[in-house]
Parts: sequence; C-alpha cells; structure tokens
Amino acid sequence: MTTSTPPDPAFQQALAAHTTVTLAYADADGPQACAVLYAPTERATLLFLSSPTTRHGRALDGARAAFTVQADGQEWRTITGLQGHGTCRTVTDPAARDAAWAVYAARFTFLAEDPALTAALARTALWELTPTDLRLIDNSRGFGDHREWSA
Repeated sequence: MTTSTPPDPAFQQALAAHTTVTLAYADADGPQACAVLYAPTERATLLFLSSPTTRHGRALDGARAAFTVQADGQEWRTITGLQGHGTCRTVTDPAARDAAWAVYAARFTFLAEDPALTAALARTALWELTPTDLRLIDNSRGFGDHREWSA
C-alpha cells in the first residue's frame, strides 16, 4: 500500500527532524508499544528494522498501528511531533528491499562503520509503515496547534 499523495512539506520536515517512532498495537495478549529507529521516504512512509520473531514483529505484519514521533524532553510551549495511524508490512520484494535498505542506511550512516552490525541488520526484516493519517502538533504556533493529513 502506497500513500497516494504525499503530505505537505511541513509533515515531511517533521518526519525528517526525528529518528524514533513509537508504534502502538494490540495482539492476543493486549495492547503494547515499541520504539524503533526509522527512515522517512519521499512519500512519507517510515522504514524500520525489526525481527519478525519479536512480539511486535509477530503482531504488525499487515496490521494497523497507531504511532507517535517526537523528540524527548521538550518544553510544553515548543512541543512538536506527529501522531498517526498506518499499516505495517515487511518489505519482501528484493528490489524494493534493496531500495529501502539504501534509504535506511543513508539515514543511519553509523551502519557503514560497523560491518558486523550491518551484516546482522541486513539479515533482519525491513518494514514499511504507510500512514493513512497524520496529525502534526506544533505548540510553538500556539497551544494545541495541529494540522491533519489523510491518504
């Protein structure tokens, strides 16, 4: 599933300004959340790595999730971040995985400094979170200021 129209540049800039997404989901054991490093794409999808054998890996493939992206330690007058919903899937097509891995590796250049880490991560699952809606929070524009986007 690919977002039909990318969100406006403010959403893209907010995604580029951060590196960690917290995913919330529910499975047979109840609600859970996890945080993963992500790389945004031009179409506002978020690429992340995780083992499919983790609890979230077992629950997320093909599933919907809620998520947040924000910096830690913000003062309430300047809180900025994103909230959203989307669908997660593993990237299995070899060409798509190579392209996604290139985006992820460009974002996290430290991977190139550690060949053992790069090799280990290259063997794990690469995921794509495709947002269906986003809410951009920007308290620097006034308390509760937000803009919304949906696919």
